[in-house]
Amino acid sequence: MSAFTTAFVGAGNMSRSIISGLIASGVDADAISASNPSEGPLEELRQLGLVTLSKNNLSVVETADVIVLAVKPQIMQSVCEELAAVIRTEQLVISVAAGVAADSLHRWSGGRADIVRCMPNTPSQLAAGASGLFARASVSAANRQRAEEVMRAVGLVRWVEDETLLHAVTAVAGSAPAYFFQFMEAMIAEAQRMGLDEETARTLCAQTCIGAGRMLAEGDVDAGELRRRVCSPNGATERAVAAFSAAGLEHIVSKAMQECYARSEEMGRELS
Repeated sequence: MSAFTTAFVGAGNMSRSIISGLIASGVDADAISASNPSEGPLEELRQLGLVTLSKNNLSVVETADVIVLAVKPQIMQSVCEELAAVIRTEQLVISVAAGVAADSLHRWSGGRADIVRCMPNTPSQLAAGASGLFARASVSAANRQRAEEVMRAVGLVRWVEDETLLHAVTAVAGSAPAYFFQFMEAMIAEAQRMGLDEETARTLCAQTCIGAGRMLAEGDVDAGELRRRVCSPNGATERAVAAFSAAGLEHIVSKAMQECYARSEEMGRELS
C-alpha cells in the first residue's frame, strides 16, 4: 500500500472495520487519525494503537491526505460544511454514507476536494466485505487508487462509472447480508424442527453458506450451473429446488431487490 495519511470522521462500526483492515494490511497506526463527538468509540480505536484521536473534526482532517466520512447521512451536510473551512484541493474525501450524492458532498465541502462515494456492507467487519465505488469525473487517478487501497483493506472492490448504479450495488451487496441472514434464519429454524440442535443447525448452515459462496467466487462457472451440478435427477436436492421455484423464489428475490433499489433512490432524493 502506498504511503498516505487517513482521517476518519466518525468512529462507528464501519470506521473501526476499515481501520482494523488498514492496520492488518501493514499501514502504520500513526498514519491514521479519527474524530468522534463521544469518547467511548475513540477509546476503542485507542486499543487498536491509534494515537491521533480527537473530538474535534477539523484537527484530524486538516493535515490528512484522505478523509473518510463515516457519519449518519442525516448529518452529512452539517459535517461537510464544517470541514469546508480546512479541506484542500488535493485531498480525497471518501463517503461511506448511503444516499448522499457526490455532487452534494462536493458542494457542501467547499468544491475543492476529490469526492468518491462508497457503498460497503457489514461483512467488512471481518475483512470479507464487498464495496462499490463511484468517483466524480474530476477525481485524479492517484486518488482513485488511494480510495481503492483504503476499501480493499476490508474486502473486494468494484467501480461503477454511473452513480445511479450504486442503488444496484446497495440491492446486491450493501443490503444483501440481511437477505442471507433471513434465509439462514429460516433454514436453521426448520432444521431444529427436524430434530437438529441449534448449534449443529447453525454451524452446518453457516459453513454451507460460506462454502457455496466460495464456489461461486473462486470457480469459473455461473450460479445456475453450480445449482444444476448439485441437483441429481429425481434426487432430494432437485425436489427442494423445485419447491423454491413453485413458491416463486425468483419473483420474491426480484421484488425484494427492486424495493431496496427504490428506497435507495428515495433516500438519495431526500438527503441530497
